Amino acid sequence: MDPLFNTGKLGKVELKNRYMVAPMTRVSAEGEGLANHRMEKYYERYARGGFGTIITEGIYLDESYSQGYHNQPGIANEKQMEAWRSIVETVQHHGSKIIAQLMHAGSQAQGNRFTNETVAPSSITPKGEQLPFYGGSGPYKEPKELTLDEIENVKNSFVKAAIYAKEAGFDGVEIHGANGYLLDQFLTDYLNHRQDQYGGSLEKRLQFMLEIIDVVRQAVGDDFMVGIRISQGKVADQEYKWPNGEKDAFTIFSKLGETTLDYIHVTDRDGSEPGFGVGTKTLAEAAKVFSRLPVIANGGLGEQEKARKLIDQDQADFISLGTTALANPDAPNRIKKQAPLKEFNAKEILMPKAEIKDIELKEEIITG
Repeated sequence: MDPLFNTGKLGKVELKNRYMVAPMTRVSAEGEGLANHRMEKYYERYARGGFGTIITEGIYLDESYSQGYHNQPGIANEKQMEAWRSIVETVQHHGSKIIAQLMHAGSQAQGNRFTNETVAPSSITPKGEQLPFYGGSGPYKEPKELTLDEIENVKNSFVKAAIYAKEAGFDGVEIHGANGYLLDQFLTDYLNHRQDQYGGSLEKRLQFMLEIIDVVRQAVGDDFMVGIRISQGKVADQEYKWPNGEKDAFTIFSKLGETTLDYIHVTDRDGSEPGFGVGTKTLAEAAKVFSRLPVIANGGLGEQEKARKLIDQDQADFISLGTTALANPDAPNRIKKQAPLKEFNAKEILMPKAEIKDIELKEEIITG
C-alpha cells in the first residue's frame, strides 16, 4: 500500500488518506464576507477528487483589522458562520474532512471593508508590494502598532472564530502563523521591535502565538482539532529565512511541541529541500524532530515520489498540495489511477484576479 493512501489521525479525527488541500486565497466570497454556492462547488470538487482533508483559504476573524482582501470569506458573526455550514456538510458528505484556517492579515492587509488602517506588532511597513491578483496595488501601508488591549482583542477574535467554526461543523481549525501575516509578524525580527513581553528575544516574539494556541484550545475543548501553519518566507518577502537557521527552528518547534496543538503545517518553496542551507533538515523534518507533533508538509510536493519520500523517511505525516491541487482538484484519484497530472497554469487560474473561474468548476474530474 502506498503510504500516501494510508489512513491517518490528527487529534481525535480519522483521515482517509495523507493528501490535503493547502489553504489558498480565492477572493470569491460575497462582499460582506459570506461564503457562497460558488465556493461550495469549488470545495466539493476536492472532496470528490479524493483529498482526505481540505484546509480552507484564510478566513478573517473580526469586524476590525483581520480582513486581508476584498471578497475574502469571514467567520466573524453568526451570518458568516451559517454561510459555511453547507460547504462543511457537502465536503463531509463525500467522506473528506474540512479544517477552517483562521487568519489575521496584520500589516499585509490590502483590502478591508471595516477600516483603512492596518495593524502590526510595530509600526514597520512590510517589504514588497501588494498583490494585483488579490486586488491590491502599490506599496503596503505603514501599520499602526497594536496596544496591549488590542492584542487582547485579537486573541478574543481567534477564540470567537474558533467557536464559530466548531458550531458550523468544521472538523478543526488551523491558526495561520505563516506567510507574513500577523502572528508571523510578531515572530519576525525585523517586523517586531516591541519593548514589552511580546518583543525582543525569539522566545518573547513567539509568546503571542503560544497564547493564542492556549486560549483557542481552552475555548474549543480537547475533542476539536487545532493546528498551526508556519513558514519562513512571507507573501511580501519570499526569501526570508530565520536568522539562526536550525537553532531558531529548534526554539520555535520545541515550544510549539509543548502546547496542546494536534499538528504543525509547514510550508516552504520546495518542501523536500533543506530548509536552512546545504546539509540541513527540511522544514518539515525540523518541525517533526523538534516538536514531536504530527506534521503536514507543503511546497512543490505534487510529484508522488517526492511526497512519498517525506512520509517514508518520517519527515512528515501528511502532504498538502497547493498549485498542484488548483490544476488537479482530483490529484489523489489521478495518482491512485496512474493518470497524468495537469500542469498548473497561473495565467488561466490566478489572472487577472485569483477568484474561482468557471473553467475550474466545469472541468471534468476523476472521481473515486
